Amino acid sequence: HVAVAGLPVASSRVLPGIVLRRDFAAYCPAGGDLRAVLLTQPLRPALPGPGVEFVVGSEGQYQASLRWISGRTEALMKHLQSNSVKLLLSSVKQEEVVIYYAKLYGVSVVECLSSEEVALICEITGVSPYAPFGDNIHGEITETAVATFCQPLLLGSKRCVHIGFTSVCAFQPHCLILCGPVDGVNEQHAAALQGAFTMLQQLFKRVEQ
Repeated sequence: HVAVAGLPVASSRVLPGIVLRRDFAAYCPAGGDLRAVLLTQPLRPALPGPGVEFVVGSEGQYQASLRWISGRTEALMKHLQSNSVKLLLSSVKQEEVVIYYAKLYGVSVVECLSSEEVALICEITGVSPYAPFGDNIHGEITETAVATFCQPLLLGSKRCVHIGFTSVCAFQPHCLILCGPVDGVNEQHAAALQGAFTMLQQLFKRVEQ
């Protein structure tokens, strides 16, 4: 659920899909089904590998390094675009160069997903996070989810992201938007609803013979 203070209780509603309580880092509207990729690492390549010290001997070397990073990042974004990827869902904050090329190539980006949100998306879609720096960065991207919609959602004064996924299981996620004049009222309503759903789970639980 998502709690929104400062609105009447009557504004509460149920929305299909999931609501992420953050704004787009980059938003490029697109119609129809969208291919989405889940990231758990920065898309901008690092110059040194793990445990490797990188030494820059001159300003020219430093600038050449930045150009290499920018070019590699653009190549990755082109690769995503060629695989019809229109949405990046990242558990880490991406560099500005990634956001720049995402906007340039029409790819929306949502950053800083929690571990719970990543786990939920994996459960709904059946995909695993994409590893952008494997042996072949130009191969087909197979770990993509299908989003039926992805759009901004304004809840009170907070901008959120509303996404609907094509589920690979019987579980069809919905999000309850709880509205109330103050946070305390929303907390009471959330606790009451949680108790009601727990009771329903117990009521309809299969009795082992």
